[in-house]
Amino acid sequence: MLYQIYETQRSFMEPFTDLAEVASRMFSNPQLPFAQLPLAQRISAGYDLLHRLGKDYEKPEFGIRTVDVNGVNVAIHERVDIDKPFCELRRFKRFTDDPNTLTALKVQPVVLVVAPLSGHYATLLRDTVRTLLKDHKVYITDWKNARLVPLAEGEFHLDDYINYVQEFIGHVQGIYGNCHVMSVCQPTVPVLAAVSLMASRGEKVPLSMTMMGGPIDARKSPTAVNNLAMQRSYEWFENNVIYRVPEKFPGAGRRVYPGFLQHSGFVAMNPDRHASSHYDYFQDLVKGDNDSAEAHRKFYDEYNAVLDMDADYYLETIRTVFQDFELVKGTWDVRNERGELERVRPQDIREGGLLTIEGELDDISGAGQTAAAHGLCAGIPQAHHLHYEAKGAGHYGIFSGRRWREMVYPVVKAFIAAHQPPQAVAAGVRAAPKAAAKTGAAKARAKPAAKAAPTSPARRKPATV
Repeated sequence: MLYQIYETQRSFMEPFTDLAEVASRMFSNPQLPFAQLPLAQRISAGYDLLHRLGKDYEKPEFGIRTVDVNGVNVAIHERVDIDKPFCELRRFKRFTDDPNTLTALKVQPVVLVVAPLSGHYATLLRDTVRTLLKDHKVYITDWKNARLVPLAEGEFHLDDYINYVQEFIGHVQGIYGNCHVMSVCQPTVPVLAAVSLMASRGEKVPLSMTMMGGPIDARKSPTAVNNLAMQRSYEWFENNVIYRVPEKFPGAGRRVYPGFLQHSGFVAMNPDRHASSHYDYFQDLVKGDNDSAEAHRKFYDEYNAVLDMDADYYLETIRTVFQDFELVKGTWDVRNERGELERVRPQDIREGGLLTIEGELDDISGAGQTAAAHGLCAGIPQAHHLHYEAKGAGHYGIFSGRRWREMVYPVVKAFIAAHQPPQAVAAGVRAAPKAAAKTGAAKARAKPAAKAAPTSPARRKPATV
């Protein structure tokens, strides 16, 4: 019923938000007499803010048209390679007529970015993708809004998420022979499960796994997000945050965790910061600081665009990851596409590299939660483990913004290069520790993994930078 009430209220307010947009333009257009009135700039700014607070935010575009590759402007064509009921596998194809650049592009690594299905759209990783495209072929999982998926498409479970990831990895491997996988936040857990199952079956696994700010072991340094999930019962979440999609949407009747509730939770974590940001936006409009105002719009166009998550997937994630800790306890069984249960065994992964990244100031995934993957992946040779902590970076800073581009990305790029086949390394790609040290991304030099006989997962420690 809450979903219906919300949609009724939003429909009622829509004409007023549209009117506020028109009024804002009337008082800011120098060709109209309204703009000559006293306080016109403030009135326009007030209406603009009212419009943005009340409008409906749709899914943004990636909007990556070109990237600079060694001084050459390379065109980007975005297309869908696989269209599943709840997700699209999106590819960013690069084009250039410069022969030298084309030769370099052909031997660059292939990276599958698994975006989070935790409220925001995959476009939240726009900066991640844009930066990766300079040195890699890039695919990304673009999760769909569950309220737009008809009931006839069936349910979506955490097991389905894992099966999707395995299918996408196999698809990219089928084209290029190999790939690297990067998971940001929530998908670190299902990605590790997917690769573990592939390894247990004897299938080809990715050349490297990069895991960024994810709750591999949510018991370590629990944050406010972790505490909420651990302190409330499974039944509490089912009874208080799950609603059915209203009739006006294609997914009418589907049980979901609505996006508007998730957005309320995001804002409630830092209400003072958001209030201050909107006040600053109002002041920027009054002062005519268009650059600052546009930066605010771009951020909140992305931040306020949220999607509904299928209830089964969401509730199973709460129970598996944040309440029962099945991955770290070794008790997680996943149902494959044939309907058979398979035990998730990260220790079966014996090939490739594992890079974990955490932000020093991350208030969503606490310190040590992502690094816990190294202890679980005891079968990977110690020399292929690496952990990096981004100093001064919060959760979003490890995959977006200046710290991502200047501190984190050089480490990611070098680690992926170090696990490429020899022909790519021979083409001029440098190895991980050397590149990381040269970029100044870390204050300390990269340390090689200690040479020791295999021990229990708890005693194995990755190299750190």
